[in-house]
Amino acid sequence: MPVRNIIKIDEDKCNGCGQCVVDCAEAALQIVNGKAKLVKELYCDGLGACIGGCPTGALTIVQREAVPFDEVATEKHVHEVKTPREEPCGCPGTRSMDFSRPAPARQPISDERPELTNWPIQLKLAGTTAPYFKDADLLLAADCTAFSAVGFHSRFIKGRKVLIACPKLDDAQLYYEKLTEMFRANSIRSVQVVRMEVPCCGGLAHIVKQAVQASGKDIPYEEVIIGIKGDILSEGKNPLIPKLQAVT
Repeated sequence: MPVRNIIKIDEDKCNGCGQCVVDCAEAALQIVNGKAKLVKELYCDGLGACIGGCPTGALTIVQREAVPFDEVATEKHVHEVKTPREEPCGCPGTRSMDFSRPAPARQPISDERPELTNWPIQLKLAGTTAPYFKDADLLLAADCTAFSAVGFHSRFIKGRKVLIACPKLDDAQLYYEKLTEMFRANSIRSVQVVRMEVPCCGGLAHIVKQAVQASGKDIPYEEVIIGIKGDILSEGKNPLIPKLQAVT
């Protein structure tokens, strides 16, 4: 076999976000058991278009013996992959599920009051030096969480300033840079990340931890993981942010 450029995946760094699957025009990558995998060597052209969007640096191009890139087979494969299917990008977070429950005869009216005290809440729109960050306990919530967990306002928002983001659909590098400056420029007292259980959502926690570290601040960190049915799977405080590699 010839020696050529081909993708290499560091599974220890891969968080299963699926961005590489989206970026690969040849459909050479899939998410399998929460990790990116090369489907077949002959589908990888070795140009590395999948590398730039990876938030963890798990992808690199190496030279090694590999089956030659097959353009004809790849075109056929791409056509088959683009045919509508259950998981369009291969990510477990896109799997269609219906877990509806029979409604009770009389639906109780919620007496939950809104607890939101800041605006805007979209991370992309928030200013890095907004006055409400002063001495704030900050909640960074993945977009889907508020629609999944009952009592989200009283359970998570109350007493905190809120920012929302989607690590799968938005620019991870932009978030990393913005959060780093936000933590550096403000007296934020604590940060809580609330995310879904799907692998791609772990990217938000990864970005926040890196940003705290890069800011040089010692900010107590807490992470809550919510199941797709709304149950709390895990939660816990981690006052020390581990040393991580910067986003590249």
